Amino acid sequence: MKLRKALIAGILLNLFTLPAHAGWFDWLFPPSDYTKTKYPIVMIGGFMAFDDILGIEYFYRIPDELSEDGATVIPVNLSAFNGTESRGEQLMFELERLAAIYKTEKFNIVAHSGGATTARWVAGVDPTHIASITSVHGGHKGLDFADWVWDVSKQLDNSGDLGSATKDTLATLFNLFGAAVEVLSGNSTSDFPQDAMAMLEDYTTEKSLQFNQDFPAGVPVSDCGEGAYQVNGIRYYSWGGTSIFTNALDPLDYFFMVSDQFYDGASDGLVGRCSSHLGMVIRDNYSMNHVDAMNHIFGMHGLFTTDPITLYRQHANRLKKAGL
Repeated sequence: MKLRKALIAGILLNLFTLPAHAGWFDWLFPPSDYTKTKYPIVMIGGFMAFDDILGIEYFYRIPDELSEDGATVIPVNLSAFNGTESRGEQLMFELERLAAIYKTEKFNIVAHSGGATTARWVAGVDPTHIASITSVHGGHKGLDFADWVWDVSKQLDNSGDLGSATKDTLATLFNLFGAAVEVLSGNSTSDFPQDAMAMLEDYTTEKSLQFNQDFPAGVPVSDCGEGAYQVNGIRYYSWGGTSIFTNALDPLDYFFMVSDQFYDGASDGLVGRCSSHLGMVIRDNYSMNHVDAMNHIFGMHGLFTTDPITLYRQHANRLKKAGL
């Protein structure tokens, strides 16, 4: 009896005196290789993209969660506001650089929002370093909200000098905001130039349809179907959401309540349900809005909202099982 008590006491003592960085849970249940993909995962953002600002990640907590179970995760910075081609050139250069650093030929790209079309541009121009592209709430057939804003900008252009000056001033303010994002991220504004109007135009329906003709890989032929799962050796995946207001404490939810009014069907506040389709559609109606998909703001999604971290973990395992 005394020996049994001593053993129990010893186990309890060890549990509560483990090194602080280890944690008793990890000691009892060591991390697995659940998310350990063959190729490193490169994560890129869309509108207002950054890798991290003052230690706050664009994909909040997600890279660490994936890394804990074996994945090699590399958040990549691109211009916060710029056109698809300009951001694509930046990504292409970065993949070349990372391939040398990590001594790997290919990467799994996981891209949120406009980052998905950026990755598609690279896949069409130079697919050398891409094993897969996963679109998270990407708008592949345009954004109704972008159409409205672009129409307003054209009306300002046509309304005389005051209207044109107003449009130019707003564009300058957005470009300055993008430059501030680069500075706070510790990046050079010369390496990551800003062009908010180019980004806006690229996500109109008209420009998106033109882009899809030039870069059709993975894009559904039907209005709301799936695209080719694999093209030129690159696998294509996507998922999206259709919830707008998921947490009263998240200020962006109130913006999405307004922006959603421009959509005839379901959307995540910025991207329509069918516009999010690319390649294999994992699901297009998760209970998430556009920013919940990156686990922001600071993970403040609602009680009944889909947990984004779980989705990324499951997808890393999906890539692993596919040999990627």
